[in-house]
Amino acid sequence: MTMDSWFLSDPVPGQEQVVQRICSRVAGPVIGPDVHVASLPLGGVQVWLESPRHRWRFYHRMARELRLAGWHTETGPDRLLLLGWSSVCLSHRARMLGAALAGRLAHFDKTAFMAVMIATRLRHQGFPVEELPAEVEARCGDALRWPARLADLDGLERRSSLEPLRLRLAQVAGLEAKVGRCCGAHLALASKVARTVAGGAVPARSRASGPRAGLTERMVCVSVPNMAMSAGTAP
Repeated sequence: MTMDSWFLSDPVPGQEQVVQRICSRVAGPVIGPDVHVASLPLGGVQVWLESPRHRWRFYHRMARELRLAGWHTETGPDRLLLLGWSSVCLSHRARMLGAALAGRLAHFDKTAFMAVMIATRLRHQGFPVEELPAEVEARCGDALRWPARLADLDGLERRSSLEPLRLRLAQVAGLEAKVGRCCGAHLALASKVARTVAGGAVPARSRASGPRAGLTERMVCVSVPNMAMSAGTAP
């Protein structure tokens, strides 16, 4: 164990459930149900898989995601150990949250483009119109990745008796709040675009032609089916 990590001497409420959610998500729907989690006597958590098939690969994937959450982990031949908060891992999480805010989450046009493409493809495939906004929102959320990562930590009381770790945890919590709000705005945009595609009604701003129309408006405008043509060709 490195000097920047410590065992959790007291049980952390909700920690097992959070680790279970993270590891099951990383493992996927097939392997996820076989993920087992239990507390260690001196604090921390152990994770193991019953099936030896690809065990080592899954342990390393889980460890990577747990480290991104801020924990120090150790990977053994038969199980994964989560030993406590790590200042190095928490600093890495803060950097990744900041990078997300300055990178992918700063570009709403990418989300709009993705929502248009997904909604149009699903509609052509006969996907139920009433379920289209929720499905598009879910797929865009998966692409953003952070909505699931933040949801994984619901119910976890993150605390430490050490001042440096408390400061790191507070910094991370502040950045997570910003990322959460930004993700919410992206998902609301995706749902709005999907409803527009599903309903076939072009928003008022999209009807304005010329160079002043934004990329998002132009993409929605050209993707929404022509209602007059649809009415004329309906059986």
